[in-house]
Amino acid sequence: MNGFYRRLTTNRENYITTLAKLFDYSTAAFENRTLSQYVDGSQKYTYASFRHKCLELSHLMSRFNISAGDKVAIMSQNMPNWTVAMFSCVPFGRVIVPVLPDSSENELTNILSHSSSKVIFISERCLPKLSRESMDKLTLIINIEDFKLIKADEDSFTCEGTLKEPQPDDLTAIFYTSGTSGNAKGVMLSHRNLCSNIIAAAHAQKAGQRDRWLSILPMGHTYEMAFSLLYPIYAGGCVYYIQKPPTPSILMDAMKKVRPTIMCSVPLIIEKVYRTSIVPTIDKSRILSWMKVHTPKLLCRLVGRRLYKTMGGKLRFFGIGGSKLDSTVEDFLNKAKFPYAIGYGLTETAPLISNACVGKTVVGSCGVPAYGVEIKLDNIDPQTGEGEIVVRGDNVMLGYFRDPIRTRGSLTPDGWLRTNDLGVMDKKGRLYIKGRLGNMIVGPSGENIYPEEIEQVINNYSGVNDSLVVKRGDKLVALIKFDDKVINWDQAREDKFFEELEAKKKAVMDYINKHVSKASKVNDVEVMKEPFEKTATQKIRRFLYKDKE
Repeated sequence: MNGFYRRLTTNRENYITTLAKLFDYSTAAFENRTLSQYVDGSQKYTYASFRHKCLELSHLMSRFNISAGDKVAIMSQNMPNWTVAMFSCVPFGRVIVPVLPDSSENELTNILSHSSSKVIFISERCLPKLSRESMDKLTLIINIEDFKLIKADEDSFTCEGTLKEPQPDDLTAIFYTSGTSGNAKGVMLSHRNLCSNIIAAAHAQKAGQRDRWLSILPMGHTYEMAFSLLYPIYAGGCVYYIQKPPTPSILMDAMKKVRPTIMCSVPLIIEKVYRTSIVPTIDKSRILSWMKVHTPKLLCRLVGRRLYKTMGGKLRFFGIGGSKLDSTVEDFLNKAKFPYAIGYGLTETAPLISNACVGKTVVGSCGVPAYGVEIKLDNIDPQTGEGEIVVRGDNVMLGYFRDPIRTRGSLTPDGWLRTNDLGVMDKKGRLYIKGRLGNMIVGPSGENIYPEEIEQVINNYSGVNDSLVVKRGDKLVALIKFDDKVINWDQAREDKFFEELEAKKKAVMDYINKHVSKASKVNDVEVMKEPFEKTATQKIRRFLYKDKE
């Protein structure tokens, strides 16, 4: 490390205001350290070789007149080359358009068209989703796995692209999201937005050159990008990637090899581990079952220690965000002293809004405002203390791409973002999420019913994988997806199948109504044959089921 970057290390926070400065700083300060690789050691980059490859690809795009301000899409499963593709663009003023790898052909076509993307980095697995219509409009199509050209518009080759050093408020990425409410929107994030999240992460959880990240969430989502892509570069750490889909067995094997110190996850992952591994282990053991009744805290510590070891035994930070963590699971993690942290955020805030760091978690809360973020509640109900969460800070988006009406509806003139989430705050400033404003159901006597709270109860019922509570007419209906071992649809032709199905429906409805308030009791249960459609952070796309009769 040369003298300039050695002196700068103590003042990184004020210096790194754009991803261009992050790129210059980290590739010089940590040049000989490993930045990323697959778990098996392939596709490995040092910070120096990463810089060289990014410059090489940027020059290639310039030769085809891909200039500052031009849009470059990235559609791929997680891999080290994803980061290379991103940083061949953003330090030079180009704008990336991440596309989640499970997007359909129609979604990809719409995103490329709406964003006017000129280039796409795409993996072989996703290539069949690229329509002929889209291919014809693109100047370059680049195979992200080896950076070879799949298509190059020779008519553009004679021009030299114009690059510029981006400023903090320049657009750097457009994230298309339908969330859980449909109607996809392009969230415009600036360099300042993303850099503010890096600084917030550094204040929440210190990390350094010895830290190892294991990346398991889609890199095209702001949550993973901010904390498992950008923050490691800031800290000089190394990120490991899994080449196959992260099934439980592949994930556990990767953890044993990598022994990660930092991971970001969504509730679904740890909730599945709890329900399919931890609960059955306790129930099958006489000693553990006895401890569950007589010494529950000691039980949690023992089982939690075993879980910690199976995850590599080196975790310092296991971040959970993207949706609300089941309170029963969190209570176990809390008593087990597992190094988990809770965060709350939105794509529109790049994403962090609040966080509860390791050792400071309170069950049910998503913590206090993140560093540099202001939170307040609007239109507070005097009886419940609930109000809409509104946010202000350097993390708040520029707006929605080519959608001024929606932008005006979300951003106030003085810079506050309306989250559309309902919450309450305690005396210590900790935030508790109650649910989405758009999801809230008004009961027959004017009560506020939050389907998310009922769903948490349902998901604790043995054999339930997922659930969704909707209003049909004047009735509350619970849509439930059982585990395939509980309900085998291949046996639907057998005489007793539907008789047993009705018995299961009645049993689960009785369980729900025993554990919820009078206003939240469900009137009917519907069993889903197919899994619910979900977002990248494993939230059910509610709009697909809300209006079905």
